[in-house]
Amino acid sequence: MEWANDKSKGGVLAHLERLETQMSRSCKNLEDPPRETAESDIGTKIRKLRCLRDKLRAEVKQRQARIKASTANAELDQTLEISEQEAVGGKEENMKAILQAYRFTGLSGKRTSRGVCVCISTAFEGNLLDSYFVDLVIQKPLRIHHHSVPVFIPLEEISAKYLQTNIQHFLFCLCEYLNAYAGRKYQADQLQRDFAAFLAGPLQRNSLCNLLSFTYKVEPQSRSFPFCARLLYKDLTTTLPTDVTITYQGTDTSSTSWEEQRASHENLFFTKPLHQVFTSFARNGERLDMSLVS
Repeated sequence: MEWANDKSKGGVLAHLERLETQMSRSCKNLEDPPRETAESDIGTKIRKLRCLRDKLRAEVKQRQARIKASTANAELDQTLEISEQEAVGGKEENMKAILQAYRFTGLSGKRTSRGVCVCISTAFEGNLLDSYFVDLVIQKPLRIHHHSVPVFIPLEEISAKYLQTNIQHFLFCLCEYLNAYAGRKYQADQLQRDFAAFLAGPLQRNSLCNLLSFTYKVEPQSRSFPFCARLLYKDLTTTLPTDVTITYQGTDTSSTSWEEQRASHENLFFTKPLHQVFTSFARNGERLDMSLVS
């Protein structure tokens, strides 16, 4: 009986010990998470940190690139500004050299707050005539601020061709047009003023003085005006006509002598200024100065 009790008691103790061991293991499991779970959590954190690191590196590179580009643009702008200043300065020096070289040919100028004002003095056969000015703004691009060039001179066309590329040629070309106009106008004025007795009425001319027409005689005492002249200057840079038409309106149209005179007159108008031709008529009456025909 006692043995049975001892056996029963031992079984209970063993059972209690087993329960205690199981409880101890359960508590330990609750306190310490499994190793695999901990390692998984650490790996996740490492990956997140690496992603953050890569993102920060990318942002740093982008910022460095922007700073570099901004610096390069600033340097480029500064270089362009210096280049433009040098170009404008070069144009000013070039303009001064041109005016210095041309001061004996009717070109002069003075510096202004905007650039330079160029004065073009015209002349014909040693006679000083009208002067014109062109106020240039020395910047990029060059431009004309103000001028006194007549409206019928093709200033805009000349500017479009040469002002930005060759300022020297621009001034030379403009001088050609202005001097030729002044020369044609001078001839027409001289003819109208000094040889009115040879003309039947006023001289007909346009504003550019490149189309002249008049009826005239070669003998001051004659009452008839047998010749009609039409002079056309197609080339606006010349003072002699490119086309001359002389017609005879006398009664004896079949006369060989009148035809010879008409042909001689055409040749004179082609080769000599107007006032020189009529000076010859005045000196010689009906006889032409044949030395002018040569």
